[in-house]
Amino acid sequence: MQFPHGFMPTANPAGAGRRGMRPEAIIAAMTSRRHLLLGSLAAPFSAAWAQQRRSLEEPLRLGADNALVDSGLAQALQHAFGRDTGVAVQLLRSPALAVLAAVERGELDAALCNAPEAEAKLEKQTLVHDRRLVARGGYVIVGPAVKGKVRDPAGIAGGKDVVQALAQIREMAGATPGLLSFLSANDGSGTHLAEQALWRAAKAAPAAPWYTMAEPAIGLAAQARALNAYALVERGVWAAYGGAPLAVLVDADPLLAEEVHVMRPFRANHPAGKLFVEWVGGPKGRSLAAGHRGYKAAAA
Repeated sequence: MQFPHGFMPTANPAGAGRRGMRPEAIIAAMTSRRHLLLGSLAAPFSAAWAQQRRSLEEPLRLGADNALVDSGLAQALQHAFGRDTGVAVQLLRSPALAVLAAVERGELDAALCNAPEAEAKLEKQTLVHDRRLVARGGYVIVGPAVKGKVRDPAGIAGGKDVVQALAQIREMAGATPGLLSFLSANDGSGTHLAEQALWRAAKAAPAAPWYTMAEPAIGLAAQARALNAYALVERGVWAAYGGAPLAVLVDADPLLAEEVHVMRPFRANHPAGKLFVEWVGGPKGRSLAAGHRGYKAAAA
């Protein structure tokens, strides 16, 4: 058994523990014991604080869908949060499904995504929490621009019905081989998932050779412009990278709506994770997102 310095075991600890000791020795012994006790109590808290300090010094890992990075929205939120809080954020881009898979494994501290159905599945399984709506965006169908009286090959320019437009693209492509091409992101991004859902709604099965796949290392908008192809593009991305020889041909259909959510994983717990989702999903983050080209305000 170990005893604090200055104390010795006795035969009768209840009555003779300090008998015969000088007053200054008793005071010194009590002070030593108090320091030892306080030190032992403080040790766990000191260790926990040191661990938290180390964690806070590590950047918060934010995964974001490709379109939200290409549009600049993710960077705008990253930098504004950093300025406001002093917390460093490491931005990691991937298609939405890859981001959500990393969230499920606990490899990210937060995520910014535009794949609501896939997000909701993880939320239902309690693999993500604090999921909040940040902004509302949208998708547009772009294609060869109308030149004077010459319409685009599929004749969909100015349409408001995306289902009808896709069915028309499929019909014209089948009737006249080589007339047009449609470029798909084909990468598990929010844009790709939205496109697949729209083809299903149109009850039209796209197929080669007119239906082609984009190269993952090159932006979808840039590739569509280079190929003069039709494509479904996220509105914020088109605002950043769109232009001739393509133009927006179909817009404003409610089926083209996009929701952008922030969330954090169940299997990772960065000390600033909750603060991040509260800031991005709160008034400051939503206001910033609403002022970014291609996005609108999200309700509180």
